[in-house]
Amino acid sequence: MDLEAQLEEIASSAKFGDLIEFSYPIGYSHWGVYDDDGHVIHFAVAEEGHLMNNIRTSIQSVFPLVGDVLLGLTRIRRVPLSEVTVPKGVHVLISNNRHSFPASSPREMRRRRDALEDEELAYNLFWLNCEHFATYVRYGKAVCNQIPTRSKNQETESATDVFRAIVDAKGGGGGGEREGEAS
Repeated sequence: MDLEAQLEEIASSAKFGDLIEFSYPIGYSHWGVYDDDGHVIHFAVAEEGHLMNNIRTSIQSVFPLVGDVLLGLTRIRRVPLSEVTVPKGVHVLISNNRHSFPASSPREMRRRRDALEDEELAYNLFWLNCEHFATYVRYGKAVCNQIPTRSKNQETESATDVFRAIVDAKGGGGGGEREGEAS
């Protein structure tokens, strides 16, 4: 199935808070959270000037998708599914079954999403990445199952702490539900 058809299928079947996995043919995935009406919220390339854009483009022409990792800055953005930069051969799917945690309530997921949207953060493959972000929004726990040295479904507490501090600082501490618990 081509990319456009995959995206149409996701947009027609996904529900708010679903984890969207962009599975790359080179063995790892980019993650986001479905945010209604064909949009996803995810770690995206931060704002950059013309020079940095040229450097990133040059790096990515040699090492596809590595430019973001090497240059390190990301901004959490809400964009249409079709605007997520992916390599040829990507497989897009709803992946709510890759982590062993119950989903938080939609209210809690929206609270986290609202507080984190537009935040600019330093990307770190092992300690603060797109899967950490997506799982934090959905579960209240930052988890990355793609790190070979880490056990599956093991919370990265430092990433959880980074996200939680932002949410709490923006007054998102209420809601009657403890962080990470489903209602």
